[in-house]
Amino acid sequence: MNDRIFIDREEAGWKLVERLRNERLEKPLVLAIPRGGLEVGAVLARGLGAELDVVLARKLRAPHQPELALGAVSETGEVYLNHFASAMTDVGDAFIARERERQLSEIARRRAIYRAVRPRATIAGRTVIVTDDGIATGATMIAALHVVRAAGAREVIVAVPVGAPDRIDALRPLADRIVCLQEPAWFWAIGQFYRDFAQVSDERAVELLRDYGLPATKWERGAAVAAH
Repeated sequence: MNDRIFIDREEAGWKLVERLRNERLEKPLVLAIPRGGLEVGAVLARGLGAELDVVLARKLRAPHQPELALGAVSETGEVYLNHFASAMTDVGDAFIARERERQLSEIARRRAIYRAVRPRATIAGRTVIVTDDGIATGATMIAALHVVRAAGAREVIVAVPVGAPDRIDALRPLADRIVCLQEPAWFWAIGQFYRDFAQVSDERAVELLRDYGLPATKWERGAAVAAH
C-alpha cells in the first residue's frame, strides 16, 4: 500500500522544497531531466531561489518493450547500461549503437528547442540539485549525474519525490546527498504515485523554462500561508 500519492508533479516539487529550504546551498542550480522532471524542477528552483536549467539524458529502449530502459545516453554521448541488459538475447552492440543514435538525435532536437529560451547554465563550483519526477531504473539519472560531475559541480544533490529503493542505492556513489521523499517496497512505475501524471509536452517544457521566475504557484502560495 502506498503511503503517499502526490496530487501532481507540482505538489511533489513543493514537498521537496520543504525538505531542502533550510539547507546551505552554494549558488544553487536546479537541473531537471525533461520533460516530467521540469514540472518538479521549476517549483523546486523557485521555492529555493535557485537557477533553473535542464540536463539532457534519454533512456535506451529495449526491443519490443519501449517502456523498459536498457540504459541511458547523456547529451555528451556517454552510455550507461542497466545490469540486466547483457542478459537480453536480442540486445547486442549493433542494437545499442542504433538506439544510441536515435536518442542522441532526440536530445539534439530538444536541446535546440530549450536553448532557444534558456542558455546553458554554468555548473562549475555550484551546488547542483538534479531532479526528475521519480526514479524507476535510474538509468537517465545516472547518465545525467556523470555529466554534472564532469562539469565540476561543487556539490551534487539528487532530489526526487519517489524512487525504487535499490535504484536509489545505485545512485549514492554518484551524489553527495540524496533526498527522496519515499522509497516504497512495492514499486511498479513512477505514475502509480501520482494522481495526475499526464505526459508533459515540449510546449509545456518550454513554457516552464521561459516563465521561470513568475509569481508563486498555488502550492508555494499555500505553503507560505501555512508557514505563517
